[in-house]
Amino acid sequence: MDYDAAFENTDPFTPEARHIAVVSGGLGDPSQSRMLADRLAEATTEALSRSGVVPEVHVIELRLLATAISDALIAHNNSPALQDAIDQVLQADGVIAVTPTFKASYSGLFKSFWDLIDEEEFAGTPVLLGATGGTARHSLIIDQAMRPLFAYLKAVTAPVSVFATSDDWGEAQGAAESTKTEPIHVRIASAGESLAALLEGRPSRPRRKTSAADELEVIPFEQLLNG
Repeated sequence: MDYDAAFENTDPFTPEARHIAVVSGGLGDPSQSRMLADRLAEATTEALSRSGVVPEVHVIELRLLATAISDALIAHNNSPALQDAIDQVLQADGVIAVTPTFKASYSGLFKSFWDLIDEEEFAGTPVLLGATGGTARHSLIIDQAMRPLFAYLKAVTAPVSVFATSDDWGEAQGAAESTKTEPIHVRIASAGESLAALLEGRPSRPRRKTSAADELEVIPFEQLLNG
């Protein structure tokens, strides 16, 4: 795709800004996947802010696009809301992708959305991975399922990821010392810093011109002086 013709540089007033698209595959409301996605976004924006980088976050809940995603796969016709979600992902400086665990892998809805993403346009995008599940025995989903998917999409996955179980959101009592992991807020903070480091190390991506910008009326300076 010819980005030079269709896109312009990011907001000239905040050239240091980084746009982050957060894709949550959670099916419930509320959902643990959405909660983890929000926490990862907060950790990333806090890390960017400490470095003087302005974060811009756009959240995409796939459950709200389920019908549109099915229609797009069958009829190859994207609804405006789905196309906006795809555009947000393709124009993002970084993506946070979180899915619930189904049958030791990502959900069908999560996979279907990424089937609609052009890997050539998405190539090189930093991605922070997250997953949720009932027990820790599903924790290999990230390395066995999610990393291969985003490798196919030619993304740059952050080295740190987070898998969260139901017990992570409360105080797990009585666990044997050998089964304890770091508290989830520590793991989330580390993951956010890893994505922020990737974003800080590269310039912001080009942005598509918005319709509002296209319709912006430019008033000549002489007219302003004459009232």
